[in-house]
Amino acid sequence: MKIYLDNAATTPLDPIVLEAMTPYLLNHFGNPSSHHKAGREAKAALEYCRKKIAVLLNAEPEEIIFTSGGTEADNIAIISAVTCNHIDHVITTPFEHPAVLQTLKFLSKQYHTRVSFIKHDEKGNLDLQHLEYLLRNNTHNLVSVMHANNEIGNLNQIEKIGELCEKYKSLFHTDTVQTLGHYEYDLSHLKVHFLAASAHKFHGPKGVGFLYCRKGQRLNRIIHGGGQESGSRAGTENIPGIVGMTKALELAYERIEEDSTFIRHLKNLLISRLTEILPDVQFNGNSADSDKSLYTVLSVNLPSTETDLLRYLDNEGIAVSGGSACSGGSPSHVLQALGADLERTTIRFSFSKFNTPDELNVVAEKLAAVYRLVAA
Repeated sequence: MKIYLDNAATTPLDPIVLEAMTPYLLNHFGNPSSHHKAGREAKAALEYCRKKIAVLLNAEPEEIIFTSGGTEADNIAIISAVTCNHIDHVITTPFEHPAVLQTLKFLSKQYHTRVSFIKHDEKGNLDLQHLEYLLRNNTHNLVSVMHANNEIGNLNQIEKIGELCEKYKSLFHTDTVQTLGHYEYDLSHLKVHFLAASAHKFHGPKGVGFLYCRKGQRLNRIIHGGGQESGSRAGTENIPGIVGMTKALELAYERIEEDSTFIRHLKNLLISRLTEILPDVQFNGNSADSDKSLYTVLSVNLPSTETDLLRYLDNEGIAVSGGSACSGGSPSHVLQALGADLERTTIRFSFSKFNTPDELNVVAEKLAAVYRLVAA
């Protein structure tokens, strides 16, 4: 029995999405920049997808820029904000994805951009009074805060953050890679200038995403070449991927209430089972708080044991992770920032609509077996 519980790293492709993509892989394969019929067909699909995503997010089509994924979208947004708007101060958190933190590290070296980190408590909750202090005492600010953390699932109050940014005339970028497709967004009301998303986190294909760039904001190319994406991002657009991403987002929005209710049930079931069989279990950040965490992620902190739990579960056909797939095996910067006990074992379980309650019962029993042996 194979059980896949690493959906925060990537989700399985929905068969309906593959069906939508197939004609653009086999038949409508034209380059959208070509002027013949095959090219015009591809261009029509490209612009239909741009409009469809814009409608779902209550944005304008010209505000949607297609990219290779969330990392590229984050890079374009942050580098553009700094270089096009004379930003000299970026406010962020120590919990951001490397796509943000490494970009800021580059900018601090290349452009001497100052970076400040918002204070937080032991659960990772951000101190918005400190954010306001930083905004009030600096000018030319960019704030970059993710909607939900990819390792511990903490949800950040991006609505309030956006309002503070508007109050202090600062730019706001948010990485929604973990949340788009799981929550609905109304970008006509959310006070955000840049938003990054990636298709493979909501049952779309890998290698495609988009950047929302609010009208009036300028973008600086980080990939040079042709004039695609209105001159903002060079390179032939991935038409099958964009079609798949659009279909995946459309499906997610159609079933958002049904799927979120089901996945919340799965998460609560695993919390209950682990608490029942492992009295010393802990949960990182707000992971076990249904009101303050992403419902697809549960970060579990377990007592140390000689058994390599991740390898053990993998050998049992259960795919989980210790944290971000982008960490490259280094210690988690998120857990370090939380001050978590790194001697214990952290397992990140992340769920999707394709998981079942029976799978979670199997996982709980497999872990219980390890600790029963330890106790013996």
